[in-house]
Amino acid sequence: MAIRGILFDKDGTLLDYTATWIPANRAAALAVARGDPDLCGHLLRAGGYDPDTKQMTGNALLAAGTNVEIASAWCAQVPDWNLDELVALIEGIFLDHGRHGAVPVPDLSPTLTQLKARGLILGIATSDSEAGIESTLGRFDVLGHFDFLAGYDSGHGVKPGPGMVHGFAGESGLPVAEIAVVGDNIHDLEMGRAAGVGLAIGVLTGTGSRSDLSALADHVFDSIADLESVLG
Repeated sequence: MAIRGILFDKDGTLLDYTATWIPANRAAALAVARGDPDLCGHLLRAGGYDPDTKQMTGNALLAAGTNVEIASAWCAQVPDWNLDELVALIEGIFLDHGRHGAVPVPDLSPTLTQLKARGLILGIATSDSEAGIESTLGRFDVLGHFDFLAGYDSGHGVKPGPGMVHGFAGESGLPVAEIAVVGDNIHDLEMGRAAGVGLAIGVLTGTGSRSDLSALADHVFDSIADLESVLG
């Protein structure tokens, strides 16, 4: 069946993961550590950050987890915080950083404009919050291209479950087989496979490697700018 809708991951797919989120993760870890640099480094490593490469490992907690999952993991390392306080702190730092520090992938706006001009229905499914979608993408004038926005707190479940895909299918009226899922992370592709999408596509603007993504993806591209090549 022809692809008539595309459901995008956000971080690492529409936004450059390293440029956007390494600084945000470091700021959050330092705040949780109350300024202790050693504890900050420990929290980052526990979240999947490799200090030698200065990169996040694929499918790491900080790359694929929700704010609640990140807070839950860090709470075990800093017992003087309670979970609700930690979630609120992390969420606030990420929202503030997103408003000022988000970096789009190359050709984000023209690519989305071209896809929309083809008559495709576009959506976002992210492990960030729904407010995080607005804070990170709002200043790039691209949110008007999307008919569906789902974060971990939008009521569709979390990745790698299929709920966000089913939510997109329900709101768009498209059969799942006519939807492509595009993401930089194994969690994104597992979500697509669990839902039975027509195409699962990996991109290399985030934390996933070509070898990791190839195991689950129909195609792996350098970025979303290459999507036109499989849409006919």
